[in-house]
Amino acid sequence: MIVRNPNIANLKAGYLFPEISRRCREFAATHPSAVRIISLGIGDTTEPISLHICDGLINGARRLGSIGGYSGYQDEGLLELREKISEVFYESKFGADEIFISDGAKCDIGRLQMLFGAGIEAVVQDPSYPVYVDGSVLTGAAGAWQGNGYHGVSYLPCIAENDYFPDLSPIPENSLIYFCSPNNPTGAVSTREQLLKLVKTALGKGCIIIFDAAYSEFIRDTSLPKSIFEIEGAEQCAIEIQSFSKPAGFTGVRLGWSVVPKTLKYAEGESINADWARLCGTIFNGASNIAQAGALAALDPDGLKEMRRLTDFYLGNAYRIKNALQNIGVSSVGGGDSPYIWAQFPGRDSWDVFTEILEKCRIVTTPGVGFGPSGQSFIRFSSFGRRADVEEACMRLRDLRN
Repeated sequence: MIVRNPNIANLKAGYLFPEISRRCREFAATHPSAVRIISLGIGDTTEPISLHICDGLINGARRLGSIGGYSGYQDEGLLELREKISEVFYESKFGADEIFISDGAKCDIGRLQMLFGAGIEAVVQDPSYPVYVDGSVLTGAAGAWQGNGYHGVSYLPCIAENDYFPDLSPIPENSLIYFCSPNNPTGAVSTREQLLKLVKTALGKGCIIIFDAAYSEFIRDTSLPKSIFEIEGAEQCAIEIQSFSKPAGFTGVRLGWSVVPKTLKYAEGESINADWARLCGTIFNGASNIAQAGALAALDPDGLKEMRRLTDFYLGNAYRIKNALQNIGVSSVGGGDSPYIWAQFPGRDSWDVFTEILEKCRIVTTPGVGFGPSGQSFIRFSSFGRRADVEEACMRLRDLRN
């Protein structure tokens, strides 16, 4: 018989969010109550897709029902959409052949991990989105769990003492740096000066940055960069991953993109852009043409206004949650330019706090330690929820005082 892939065996049991769901089901089964559980845990959108963008999806589907409007495989994505992304987000500085349409940022991260393979060390912010590490383990770029982290992964603590931007000096040469801003889970947004340090470090050490900008449309402070490519030199050391999931409500529609500049090269001068095109063409037949039609609608003037209103709505939720925590004496970061609030419970175990909030308030959150060792004693609150639920949850949080 075929033996099990040892890389899968190296994963810690239970991906974070299914584990949260399991604990919530057990709690509900053993604690029958008339009080409904409210989820502020997983970062899944809750508001309906707005009218103009939804019409784009509908019209895209209708076009497929006609001879003149039908289209098949679009491996790299619709040319019109790639050009529009470059125009709207990057001031047309990238050609269409440097932008690749995908079925979402998470999927792109997995394919990038396949692209770079097992022979490259992973560097992550700590705490960070679990797929950066778990995907590295699956491809063999990282090894087994060793008590407080995976072997072969360099963890860069992002804590209050360094304003949630890490010391970059421990980054190994020729490594793959996963960096997310606005950060999931902390909600921290890196400044222009901080990202310049990151780019200079990557260039100096021969590293490549995988820059996850999936939450960039929540940034309201105009002094904060939305893209790594606002930083000089980034086109020689970075790949940017982006998504329509949160700003357009496409978590179920599935659509994102990657930017892989032609100026990005391997150590011997080979083109990373060409390899990415080859890999995607081999294992991916392109995102849904219907979803891409919706994205085109999202990027015209009416669609951009709708995305702004939607992100404003979730930021309004974040403001309410942050205030509710402040009122009970819990300090937090994030929420101002990010949909996540990172709340600190000094000296306490994250899972214990998760359980207390669930039992006392009937609210589901995310334990910070699930995002990495530096997440211990923190809880992530997500602002993705219906307004009435968020307001009810904010009232229930008062019970944590007891």
